[in-house]
Amino acid sequence: MFRTLKLRSRRWWRRSFRSGEDLAKQSSEQLEKDFFGRLNRLRDVWRPVTAWLLLFVLVISMLVAQIVHLRTYYQVQQPVAGGIYSEGIVGTFTTANPLYALSDVDTSVARLIFAGLMTYDAHGKLIGDLADKWTVNSTGTVYTVHLRPNLRWQDGQGVTAADVVFTYQMAQNPDAQSPLQPSWKGVTVAAVDSRTVTFTLPNPLSSFPYSLTTGIIPQHLLGSLDPSQIRSAAFNTHPIGAGPFSWGTIGVSGSGNDIQEQLALLPFKDYWAGEPKLNSFNLYTYANSSTLVAAYKHQEVTAMALSSNLPPDITRDSSSRIYNLSLAAGAYVFFKSSNPILNDTKVRQALVAAADRQTLIAGLSYKAIPVDEPLLRSQFAYDPSYAQSTGNVQQAKTLLDDDGWQLGKNGMRTKAGQPLGFTIDVLAGSDYAGIAQRLQTEWKAAGIDAKIAALQPADFQGALASHSYDAVLYGISIGTDPDVFVYWDSSQADIRSANRLNFAEYRSAEADTALEAGRTRLDPLLRTVKYRAFLQAWQRDAPALALYQPQLLYVSHIPVYGLDATQIATDADRFDNVENWTVHLAWVTR
Repeated sequence: MFRTLKLRSRRWWRRSFRSGEDLAKQSSEQLEKDFFGRLNRLRDVWRPVTAWLLLFVLVISMLVAQIVHLRTYYQVQQPVAGGIYSEGIVGTFTTANPLYALSDVDTSVARLIFAGLMTYDAHGKLIGDLADKWTVNSTGTVYTVHLRPNLRWQDGQGVTAADVVFTYQMAQNPDAQSPLQPSWKGVTVAAVDSRTVTFTLPNPLSSFPYSLTTGIIPQHLLGSLDPSQIRSAAFNTHPIGAGPFSWGTIGVSGSGNDIQEQLALLPFKDYWAGEPKLNSFNLYTYANSSTLVAAYKHQEVTAMALSSNLPPDITRDSSSRIYNLSLAAGAYVFFKSSNPILNDTKVRQALVAAADRQTLIAGLSYKAIPVDEPLLRSQFAYDPSYAQSTGNVQQAKTLLDDDGWQLGKNGMRTKAGQPLGFTIDVLAGSDYAGIAQRLQTEWKAAGIDAKIAALQPADFQGALASHSYDAVLYGISIGTDPDVFVYWDSSQADIRSANRLNFAEYRSAEADTALEAGRTRLDPLLRTVKYRAFLQAWQRDAPALALYQPQLLYVSHIPVYGLDATQIATDADRFDNVENWTVHLAWVTR
């Protein structure tokens, strides 16, 4: 039986093999007959075949184009949440505590992590942050602030009026050593209930609400410390706030002058304005602008914040987005009146007249808004009739001639054997260094010998603090309100003053009276009238040369949707609506 099966299997396999051979032979003959045999006829029909192929391609292309075109009728591209964002900034991180944050890095971190009672909108207008609403009494001495409901710290605890009181009492306490302390002298802060705080001022102060943008710190984490310990508390480098982003990690690389820090911040889901759209916000610090620009070019960071001119190659780079954020600030050359040369009003007037403001700011990489008095053109008390007039070398020469400054053979002036010269301090590597060089040339044309001292950041800040300069070119934050008391009142030039922000050491009884009157009135029209005497005295006395409004140049490799600020009070105010920033786009149905 086994033999029989074997024979049958062999016969079946042979039949199958022959059938396969016959099928392959038939297929080959058919292919030869129906395809290869007819190829020689292709030249007779290539035109209609080509036409049909082209028509087919055209129909498909039109169909695809129609789909893409019609897509915009029922779908639209919109920014969506997500993405990791990295920003480069010059400086080093020391503290996130808003009571002590002064440098660009520290104020940036503080603004991202902490929230104040007030903040600014895209146009620099004061609006509520943690505060839901606020009122002021008829005398302008009591401000009542109401907190939003259900506010949370980033550790889950509730934010209450007690935290607000604690924050400002620590700012007032001399043992806490906060640089904010002078601004809060005499102010009584009290909690009415868990969501209501009152601020009682010794005298009316119209600009007071702008003081409420400082970040609030948590009493439940710092209240047990002695005020003298808060400045060095571990909390300052591992903070917990109520702002849009919470502390993540910090990494350090490099050494010496090449040290770099990487700060990773995470979105706070319980932020009152909504969880930020970015998945992470990373800050990278760099020792100087050169290393920052190099890192940006190598795409180590998504964006960078600069206060100096952009390199030409970045300006020409079409792939970079440049956001010019105008600062509510003014760049001035402050003439220190205690200097024997600059104490002469005629000399200061000549310095102003010989400078050409338009030529000076034309050399900047952006279109700057001119500043021609101690107030900005956008402020309600600004009066164009008191603007400084510049660009008149002949007037400068006449002023100096009448003042007894004689022109020597070398083109420089002297008086009673003393040369007409001084040194102007600037921050090395900044826009101000280039401005100073152009000023030097313009003043030389009038016979004034101005030397330039370009100082490194630490030395420059030291010179500002000690007023160890003849003249200094520097930008001051003016803000939205026209209260410029701290920069021009005589009391702020005194060595006993806490901050000594009167860099010109300007002293004028007339100006002092007007400054005090202007800041203690609430009606904008009345304040405008009161400030006129100050503007008139400032124009006459020429304690400084007004130049322009600096800008923060914010540059990004990709569009930053939500970054819509037009004017900001300080560099850190670019983050006022950071919770709305996003870098991703997606098609969504209308």
